[in-house]
Amino acid sequence: MDLKFTSSRKYVSISVPSKSQTMSPHIKSVDDVVVLGMNLSKFNKPTQFFICVSGVFMFYLIYGYLQELIFSVEGFKPFGWYLTLVQFGFYSIFGLIELQLIQDKRRRIPGKTYMIIAFLTVGTMGLSNTSLGYLNYPTQVIFKCCKLIPVMIGGVFIQGKRYNIADVSAALCMSLGLIWFTLADSTVAPNFNLTGVVLISLALCADAVIGNVQEKAMKLHNGSNSEMVLYSYSIGFVYILFGLTCTSGLSPAVTFCSKHPVQTYGYAFLFSLTGYFGISFVLALIKIFGALLAVTVTTGRKAMTIVLSFLFFAKPFTLQYVWSGLLVVLGIFLNVYSKNMDKIKLPSLHGLWKKSVEERKTRTLSQTV
Repeated sequence: MDLKFTSSRKYVSISVPSKSQTMSPHIKSVDDVVVLGMNLSKFNKPTQFFICVSGVFMFYLIYGYLQELIFSVEGFKPFGWYLTLVQFGFYSIFGLIELQLIQDKRRRIPGKTYMIIAFLTVGTMGLSNTSLGYLNYPTQVIFKCCKLIPVMIGGVFIQGKRYNIADVSAALCMSLGLIWFTLADSTVAPNFNLTGVVLISLALCADAVIGNVQEKAMKLHNGSNSEMVLYSYSIGFVYILFGLTCTSGLSPAVTFCSKHPVQTYGYAFLFSLTGYFGISFVLALIKIFGALLAVTVTTGRKAMTIVLSFLFFAKPFTLQYVWSGLLVVLGIFLNVYSKNMDKIKLPSLHGLWKKSVEERKTRTLSQTV
């Protein structure tokens, strides 16, 4: 399509290529969704959904299994920060490899922003990994499901936000579920330690902040996912290395892992690789089907992770885990519903009553006839 404007002074010509014209090989179609070298845009919607859900469940279930398996190695529990260091190292390598495969390799986001993001990432993953030295894996997963609570608290005190009744109800359900689950864990788990609750709570707070910072930085500077991974995790690697060196925590961890290379470095490599692949499928799911369906799928994945944890690893069990977990799931549903009220139409009590009365009238008339 050509648009031409002429005058006695100026001649302006604007050319816009049609869809049939071939695009530059350096520019991918905006509709293309490529995951692990596979272009999902070539498949229909049901196939895309099946591939994304299969990827999320497969990689994240393996990720969770390997994470708990590493901490089940006798004597490894004090080295959660070293595991995070190794994980950050692998993520940096994966990000560097992925960045080499794209055309534009420039760093768009400022270094100062990456230093902040790296600090928050270290807090999120380091504290989360370290908490497994004090908590059961299912308890950690339940806490990670409740990111809404610190987000709402921060929104109220920092930005002065006001939330609707659905959001408040969601936070209350999650809080009660967490309290109930934690009390059950403290009752039946012989190695329960309140330090783990503090660590995972701090990780949750950092996780609540990091999403907003990453989204703002990527939108403002148009940075890519591979760039974000490479620089945030490589800078975070330096942070952790410096911290472990100053606290004399590096040498004991290296000594221990050198005695068990397969159970530590081998599992850590697979643990990092599956986590890296899993997030790729989550991002594809969000891009194709939206955040609502993505949250539903990831919530189902976390529930499956908890079930498999009880199946594969011996630990005490009580029905309070089930009821408190269902309360957390209800809170997650209310949170999703509050953000998608225009898409999810729940029947009101008045509507249900009216429908019931109409059905009774219909039955009465049919019996009379």
